[in-house]
Amino acid sequence: MVQLGPDTRPNGFNDWDGAGGYHYTDSVIYGFSHTHLSGTGVSDLCDVLIMPMTDDWSLAPEEYRSTFRKETEHAHAGYYRVHLDGPDVGVELTTSPRVGVHRYTMPQGRTPYLVLDLRHRDRLLGSSIQQDGAFEITGYRHSVSWALDQQLYFVIRADRAMHLVEGTADSTKAVIALADSAGPVVLKVGISAVSIEGARRNLEAETAQWDFDQVREQAEQAWNEKLNRVQVKGGTPEQQRIFHTALYHTYVAPYIFNDVDGQYRGMDGAVHRADHNVYTVFSLWDTFRSLHPLMTILEPEMTRDWIRTFLLHYQQSGRLPVWELWGNETDCMIGYHSVSVITDAYMKGIRDFDGQLALEAMVASAEQDHFGLEAYKRRGYISSEDAPESVSRTLEYAYDDWCIAQFAEALGRKDIAAHFTARSRNWQNLFDPDTRFFRARRNGGFVEPFDPYEVNFHFTEANAWQYAFFVPHDMDRYIELLGGHDALAKHLDALFTASERTTGRVQSDITGLIGQYAHGNEPSHNFAYLYNLSARPAHAAGYLQRIMRELYQATPDGLSGNEDCGQMSAWYVLSALGFHPITPGSPEYSLGVPLFDEARVELEDGRVLRITSTAEAGYRDHVVDIRWNDVSPGRSRALTHEALTAGGHLHFDLGPRPGSAPVHAVREISRRDMGALPAPVIQAPARTFTDSLTVQVNAVPGPWEILIGTEHTSRTGRDDPRVDRDRVTLYKTGTVTARCSDGAGNFGPEV
Repeated sequence: MVQLGPDTRPNGFNDWDGAGGYHYTDSVIYGFSHTHLSGTGVSDLCDVLIMPMTDDWSLAPEEYRSTFRKETEHAHAGYYRVHLDGPDVGVELTTSPRVGVHRYTMPQGRTPYLVLDLRHRDRLLGSSIQQDGAFEITGYRHSVSWALDQQLYFVIRADRAMHLVEGTADSTKAVIALADSAGPVVLKVGISAVSIEGARRNLEAETAQWDFDQVREQAEQAWNEKLNRVQVKGGTPEQQRIFHTALYHTYVAPYIFNDVDGQYRGMDGAVHRADHNVYTVFSLWDTFRSLHPLMTILEPEMTRDWIRTFLLHYQQSGRLPVWELWGNETDCMIGYHSVSVITDAYMKGIRDFDGQLALEAMVASAEQDHFGLEAYKRRGYISSEDAPESVSRTLEYAYDDWCIAQFAEALGRKDIAAHFTARSRNWQNLFDPDTRFFRARRNGGFVEPFDPYEVNFHFTEANAWQYAFFVPHDMDRYIELLGGHDALAKHLDALFTASERTTGRVQSDITGLIGQYAHGNEPSHNFAYLYNLSARPAHAAGYLQRIMRELYQATPDGLSGNEDCGQMSAWYVLSALGFHPITPGSPEYSLGVPLFDEARVELEDGRVLRITSTAEAGYRDHVVDIRWNDVSPGRSRALTHEALTAGGHLHFDLGPRPGSAPVHAVREISRRDMGALPAPVIQAPARTFTDSLTVQVNAVPGPWEILIGTEHTSRTGRDDPRVDRDRVTLYKTGTVTARCSDGAGNFGPEV
C-alpha cells in the first residue's frame, strides 16, 4: 500500500510524463509522499507529502522545495536516499507494506522542522491534521483526481517529541517542530483507506521497532525473495540489469489495499472485511496481455487474490473492474478485460475462487449498455455514430466475449458459451477484405477516405496498422479471411517494414516504432509472435531480438513507452525467457527466442523450470531447434502452461540460420462454427445524388446470402430501385437495408 518516494512535480494535472510525481530530469524535490502510480499516463496519488527543513520554514511549495544533486541520489528495491541541498539534510526512505519509514540526518546546531502538505497535487475535498500526544500526529485526506473519491488516513510518529507550530497548522498544511535531540530523526507513517485507527494498527503491527536499518533489511529480504525466483546467466551485464529491473517493475502493481486486520474500503464506499488480501490499481487494458499471464506462473496465490478482489468489486458495484484505483472505477481505457484475467487463470488450474459468481459477474459486465455495448449487441459492431474508438472497442469486446465463452464452457454452461462464442465473431463486421484492415463504419458502410497510418478517434491510442492483427482468439478464421499462411506473413512483413510516419492527430503513446509496430503501447504486444502462425515462423526471432535489444535500455528513459503498471516490463521478462502468450485465456505459450544462456524459474511446491540455449559459433540470430525435456514440442512452437509449471527443461539451439519449424495448421471453420451471421457493409459513393446512385452491398465471405431491402419516399414505377445480387441502384431518395441469412431461418443484424 505504501510506495514511498520523492516528488519533483507539484501539480498532477495534464502532466503526462510526470504522472507518478517524479521525473528523472528534474532538479528540485518538493517532498516525500507515500503513494505513487507506476508509469501511467494519468496523474493521481502522491498522498501525505512530508518535507524536512532546518531553521527557517515555509508553507509555500516554492519555498520549502529543495535542489539536490544526482550524484547523491540512490535507489534500489526497498531503499532510497538523497541529500537535500537547501536544508542540508540527508534523507533515507524504506517501507513495510503499509508503513513508510523516514530517516533524516540533520546538520548539528540547526533547528529541525517538517512540512506536512495535504494540498500537494490533486484537489482536496476534505482533510484534517491534529496532534495526538507528544509523539503522534494524525489526519485524513479526501481528494479528487483520477479517482473521484479517494480517502486516505494517516498516523505519523517520531522517535522524539514534536508539535504543530502555532499559527501554521490548518486542516490542509502544517509545520511540525521536532525536539532537538541527538542523532538522525526517524519517522514512521502508517496509512489506511479505512480509518485513522486502521492506520495506527498498521503502523504498530508492521513497525513496532524504531530501527530504520531493520525495516530496510526486511524490505530488501522481501524483494530478494521475489526477485530471486528468476535467475539468469549469460547475456551482458546491461541485459541482466534490464531483466531484473523489469522483474522488479512487474511487482510494483497491483498493490495491497486492505489493513492488517482485513478491513478495506469497497467500491460502494463502505468499509468491509476480507479473509484474503484485497488489491488496488488494476490497469487491465494494459496488464491482461503480459503481466497477468506472467503472474499465473510466478504468483498463482496472488492471482487468486486478484480475482477474489474482482468479485468483491462486482458484488459492491454491479460489474467487474475496468481500471480500478483506490476503490474507484475510473472507466479509463476500453473492454472488460477482467474476464481475460479470470479465464486465463481458470484455464491454467488456478481455481480457488467462486466460479459461478465469476461467470455471473462476467455476463453482467458484458450485458451493460454503456460505452458502445448497446450498439455492439444490436448491430454486431459499434459504428462511429455510436461511440468513440469504435474499432478498438468492437475488437476488444469480441476477444473478451470469447474469454467468457471459454469460461462458461469449462463450467458446463453451454448456453452462455454459445451466446458469447457467437458474439466473439463480431470482429468480422469491421474487416475489409479489400484493404485487409479493420475499419470504422458509418451509416452502414466504411468511413471514407481510409488511411491506415491515420491516428484518429476510431482507435484507442493507435491507428489501423496497430490494431490490424488484434484477433487473438480467432486467428484461424482471421488467417482464412486474410488468404492463408503466406498472406499472414506478408501482412506482418508489411507492418514491420512500413514507414514509421503517422498521420492525423498526435498521440504521445505511439512510441517504440518498428515500421508501424508500436511497442511503446499495448495493442501490438503479441504481433511478433504471430509469425509462428504464418508461413515464415523464422521471422519472429529477428523482430523479438530487435525489440529486446533496441527498445529496452538500462537508462532512466530505457522503456520505449510508459510502464503501464508493469505491462511493458512483463513483456520483456516473458520474452527474455523465450515465450509469451498469443491468446490470454488459452493455457498455451508461443515460443520465441531466449535472451540468456540459462534461466532458472522457481515455481510452486519446489518445482523448477530451467531454460537453456546454445549458440552455434556465437550466433543467436535464429532458432535452429527447440526441445522440451529432450523432445520436440511439435506444432507451432508452443507449450502449455501445465507443462511449463510442472517443471522441466526447455532448450533452444540458436544459430546463424533458422531450422525448419512446423507451420501452424489453420483449422477449417465449419458452417456450424461460423458464429453469428455477419452485418453486411452498405457502401455508397455519396449520401446525395441528382440522377441515380448505385450502392454496393457486401459481407465477409461465408456460407450465407445477403438479403437487400429498400424503402422509398416515393414509389412511381420507373423510379423504383433496381436490386441486383450485391448492389442496388436508387433513382429517388430512399433507404437501403441488408442482412445475412443462412437459408435455415436464421438472420444476422440488419444494417
